[in-house]
Amino acid sequence: MGFGIADLSIIPMRSEQSERSEMVSQILFGELYEVLEITEKWMFVRLVHDGYEGWIDRKMHLPVSEEYAVKYQEEEPVLAAEIFNIVTKDGDYGNKLLVSGSAFPFFDASTKKMRLGEDTYTLVSKMKDVSIDSLRDLLIGYALMYYNTPYLWGGRSPYGIDCSGLAQMVYRMVGVALPRDASQQVGIGQDLSFVEEAMPGDLAFFGDDAGAVTHVGIIWEQNRIIHASGKVRVDKIDHQGIFNEDLKRYTHNLKVIKRILVEE
Repeated sequence: MGFGIADLSIIPMRSEQSERSEMVSQILFGELYEVLEITEKWMFVRLVHDGYEGWIDRKMHLPVSEEYAVKYQEEEPVLAAEIFNIVTKDGDYGNKLLVSGSAFPFFDASTKKMRLGEDTYTLVSKMKDVSIDSLRDLLIGYALMYYNTPYLWGGRSPYGIDCSGLAQMVYRMVGVALPRDASQQVGIGQDLSFVEEAMPGDLAFFGDDAGAVTHVGIIWEQNRIIHASGKVRVDKIDHQGIFNEDLKRYTHNLKVIKRILVEE
């Protein structure tokens, strides 16, 4: 049924065809999706970069040609590394405020221009000067950009983010693809036996008594973890789980620690 691309800062993806329905994820500016089904007011779409599916409002849909979609997937788009970014659309009025992790398809660094379908946009704000001396340090730096971001189920932005959205976004910004949900992310990488083995950037997964994975966080320095719980925060972690220093109790039971990044 064709492809579309987000030309809005954030497009909510919902579980059903209703604005009152649960938001399962978000599509950020410049992200490509495939249209699977069309109804009177809604579209069922699949994100190209992670295969996640959900309903979006048809009024938020910008169609692109199959030729554009093929070229888009051949050339990995540049991702916005600043927490907030400003772009202008050629021939249009005003600016658009974009969040970190937004995609800049066919970005020309010399002109700071990008192409979304038939439209050309220009990045007005500065590009982040990114050092890649240490991929793990870079990942932690991105994770800490979201510090104090409020928790939002289905969120993937600095306005609101959930635990697996945080993990997915910061890994994507260092060039590593992760699935959308914690229950999917836990199936990737190398198992570690002890918290003491963990390095910055490793993922820790937590679950309920039934064994289901319900939460994920990013290991920082020894015995510290960055995760989204109420807000993006830093807490202590040990072999039992996450100890919330504000509540003075354990809030999440540790299931497994996974190493995703290839050793440098």
